Amino acid sequence: MSRGFVKEDDQEEAPIIPPRAALPDGVTNYVTPQGLKSLQEERKELENERANLSSENETERRRAAMLIDGKLNLLVDRLSSAQVISATDQPKDEVRFGALVKFKMNGNIQKFQIVGVDEADVKKQKIAFTAPIAKALNGKKVGEEVTFKLGDENRKIEILEISYP
Repeated sequence: MSRGFVKEDDQEEAPIIPPRAALPDGVTNYVTPQGLKSLQEERKELENERANLSSENETERRRAAMLIDGKLNLLVDRLSSAQVISATDQPKDEVRFGALVKFKMNGNIQKFQIVGVDEADVKKQKIAFTAPIAKALNGKKVGEEVTFKLGDENRKIEILEISYP
C-alpha cells in the first residue's frame, strides 16, 4: 500500500538508539571481570525495564519497547564478544590491560586504570585500552619515559607506579 493512504498518526518513526562506546573494527572486546559484571547487570536492568513497561498508551509502550530492544541487541553483541582479562594474568611490573597507572605529565601527577571501552569513565579515572595514551603506555615499566604526541605537541610522560587492583 502506498504511504499516501496511511494516516499521519500511524506513521511511527523508529526511536534513535544511542550507540555504545566505540570499539574499532577488528579489535578484541577486552573487559575486566568487574566490567563483565557491569554489562550483565545492565542487561538485567534493561530486561526488567522491558518486562515492566506501562500499557496505558500503546504507542508509547511500543516505542519504549523498541528502544529497550535496540539497546539490548547492542549490549548482547558486546557481551557475546567480551573477553575477560584478569589482573592476576598480567605482568605486575609493566603497564597492561587492567593496570592502575600513576604517572607525571607536564609536572602534574595523574592516575588512571586501563579498562574496556564500555567501562571507561574519565570521572572515575578509567580510560579505554583503545585510548591513545593507554596505547602509548602499554608495555612500559616504572621509571620509563614515553613521548606522547598530543596534537602538534609532544609531552613527556614518566611512569611512577603500576598496580593491579
